[in-house]
Amino acid sequence: MGLFSPMSWNPQYRSSKFRHVFGKPASKENCYDSVPITHSVQDNHFCAVNPHFIAVVTECTGGGAFLVIPLHQTGKLDPHYPKVCGHRGNVLDVKWNPFNDFEIASCSEDATIKIWDIPKQLLTKNLTAFRKELVGHARKVGLVEWHPTAANILFSSGYDYKVMVWNLDSKESVIMSPVKTINCHQDVILSMSFNTNGSLLATACKDRKIRVLDPRAGTVLQEATYKGHRANKVLFLGNLKKLLSTGTSRWNNRQMALWDQDDLSVPVTEVDLDGSSGVLFPFYDADTNMLYVVGKGDRNIHYYEISANKPHLNYLTEYHSYNPQKGIGVMPKRGLDVSSCEIFRFYKLITTKSLIEPVSMIVPRRSESYQEDIYPPTASAQPSLTAQEWLSGMNKEPVLMSLRPGAEPLSPQPLPSERTLSVPTAPTSPHLFNQTERLVAEDGRRPLSLLEEKSPRWAAEYRQEEKKTWLSDGFDIFECPPPKTENELLQMFYRQQDEIRRLRELVTQREVQAKQLELEIRNLRMSSPRL
Repeated sequence: MGLFSPMSWNPQYRSSKFRHVFGKPASKENCYDSVPITHSVQDNHFCAVNPHFIAVVTECTGGGAFLVIPLHQTGKLDPHYPKVCGHRGNVLDVKWNPFNDFEIASCSEDATIKIWDIPKQLLTKNLTAFRKELVGHARKVGLVEWHPTAANILFSSGYDYKVMVWNLDSKESVIMSPVKTINCHQDVILSMSFNTNGSLLATACKDRKIRVLDPRAGTVLQEATYKGHRANKVLFLGNLKKLLSTGTSRWNNRQMALWDQDDLSVPVTEVDLDGSSGVLFPFYDADTNMLYVVGKGDRNIHYYEISANKPHLNYLTEYHSYNPQKGIGVMPKRGLDVSSCEIFRFYKLITTKSLIEPVSMIVPRRSESYQEDIYPPTASAQPSLTAQEWLSGMNKEPVLMSLRPGAEPLSPQPLPSERTLSVPTAPTSPHLFNQTERLVAEDGRRPLSLLEEKSPRWAAEYRQEEKKTWLSDGFDIFECPPPKTENELLQMFYRQQDEIRRLRELVTQREVQAKQLELEIRNLRMSSPRL
């Protein structure tokens, strides 16, 4: 276990709303048990998470594979649970498409990248049919990264020292040539990171250099030749125009360094941490300006607050556990539980117990209402550019969304067509729905400017909310496959009980609202005969 030395602290008092953030591990029944996590020595996360699924690289004979587990399917994993397999070599990295929760990219020692469509329903057999295969690297592919704002743009780096840019917006199932190949590296690329709008790409390389690149032109804009810090991982710090790297000092201590992205000659500051050997994975939350540092093989997660003024890196505290992590996954902000003031969530891969343990970072608040100050607008699941627009030179900031339940994206986007949900066995009052639809239909035959002006706000939102009633965790609760184990059966029973309780409360609320609406319509008609 590596302990961070006191020199990584900033002992002076600082006023901050995140001083008391604490880590809350999930209970045993909410962990993922008996998961055959990979034993690969690659310094990657080996885990990718989105609001629907958790993907984890697994052990597999005769090729490479990874598991895709629905987020709500906690407990003990069936030893015969289906895998996503099709690579001829070990899978080294997996990444979910930030704009499509049912599409994932994987790369492998077989020198290929594959794009997979994951079905909504649980897998019943191994998934071997990929949607696209990208063939261009001469040696194994170690990293993949999706572009943060442009749809269908994927970056990959291989042991042939090349970074390749792929445009997936094509009909070919096998893409043989990337749209751009970046050849400026002299050794294996260890890390890739984009700035907020994806106009810059930072890389850390085994040749001990950090580079800031123009990802479209493939040119090096800045290069760090500083000898006192050997970087393993590099990260853009949002819109602060700074980079953070983790690596080792000349004395082989684990170290963090902060850089000005426009001047990589010397770091702005360096912080020595400890003498352990595990690689440090940095994660930055641009919404809260918090930096989380997770060491491979460590038992702790340390977190800092980043400020524009010195000393820049302000140590907050650490989350301590008894189990070392081999890899780590992170939930996107749109998948967090805002009702419990959760601002970050990790998924720790614990190989010694074949366990995936969620750890929530919580801001302690007494109020149960939505906390606007800790949830500023964040990146949504909508791209702001098409692949062709980005390739032609356009840059746009991410489409933002509010995390307030029921909020729409803040940037104007065309609304997708809504699917009509059929719920013949719905435990609700048909009289209520028929009555409301009849009222809406009757009033829709004539202009109702006065009625619309005076009617309550929920009446206009009724239809949209009704269509969301039967979705639980993004899945139609009437389309779930039957459970395979007793634990799954119990979990499904409890979920259905909670859903029935919620639906009963909703029906009662709707009946009251329908009566109020009917009374208001009657009063309006009596006061305005021309309606």
